[in-house]
Amino acid sequence: MSTTPPPSLGPDIWDGLLPVVPHPKPPGAMTQLRLIAYDVADPKRWRRIFETCEDYGVRVQFSLFECWLEEPRYQQLWNRLVQYLDPDEDRLVAYTLDAANVRRRQTAGKTMLGTEPVTCYIV
Repeated sequence: MSTTPPPSLGPDIWDGLLPVVPHPKPPGAMTQLRLIAYDVADPKRWRRIFETCEDYGVRVQFSLFECWLEEPRYQQLWNRLVQYLDPDEDRLVAYTLDAANVRRRQTAGKTMLGTEPVTCYIV
């Protein structure tokens, strides 16, 4: 029984098929975690805000959503939420976390649903 490796077939046929050019702005590079929290007095307004947040992110607490969004999509969400608020009765706050701060988040107690950004590349 021989243990010598098979002869080399030469360069890989896939080498050079696609150019190796770094993407100037890869998809998802500007995505940041946005925490959206709200306290809404009216059940109808609360429902509209809740359903809007569901369209953009994941509910992690009763009135707290984690949303992985780039700036234009975040502004779209914020504008939709503000139109449902009564500024005399309701409160809405959004925090933006960069990648370094997201890695530093901590949870304790009952298992909490955490979210991570998902980037898919189709070639």
